[in-house]
Amino acid sequence: MTMTTLKSRWQILRRVAEDTPGTEIVESAFVLPLVFMFVIGIIWFGLVFLIYGTLAQGTRAGAEAAVAPVCTTCGATPSSAASAQNAVYNALAAAHFSKSNLVPWGGRSPKWTPPALCTCVANNPNSSCTGTPVTCDGTVADVCVQTNVQLSYPRQGGAGTCGVSVSARYQYPYHFSIPLTTLDIGNVLVPGQAQMRTEAQ
Repeated sequence: MTMTTLKSRWQILRRVAEDTPGTEIVESAFVLPLVFMFVIGIIWFGLVFLIYGTLAQGTRAGAEAAVAPVCTTCGATPSSAASAQNAVYNALAAAHFSKSNLVPWGGRSPKWTPPALCTCVANNPNSSCTGTPVTCDGTVADVCVQTNVQLSYPRQGGAGTCGVSVSARYQYPYHFSIPLTTLDIGNVLVPGQAQMRTEAQ
């Protein structure tokens, strides 16, 4: 390669660089990080929505399992709390989420507070809670199963509704810190709760 050819190529490259305005490079430097953050936000929100839907389906199945009549000829059957927990586990497994990310109620940090639901009172004339809120069944730690709770109160002479409430919290499985803040989306607890009317045995 001769010196003239090398010099002419260098001049062509210099001309191309001079023709590109510096403003386009500055604009790209501002726009590309915003586009990147927007795409990450879409992926993050989509995964949170998927976890929320899965947990809602699992707690609904858990509430159904907790109130369904138990087979009397099947021998040893699991408790209503264990049945609800298994239903939540099965829903998470079907969506390929780990059950280890379920956060125990009132346990290690981060902890969450179960809903304050009242004990069911037959023909309760009041439209408010009159007793101590029902605590979670202590046999399972990561799914809160509250049995015999008041779901609705009597209206115009009708009967109130008693049932079961199943709730859980799922910790977002990935850590991503937002720049210049102390926020980390890995600390997000996705909620799930379902209630079901008690069926006749």
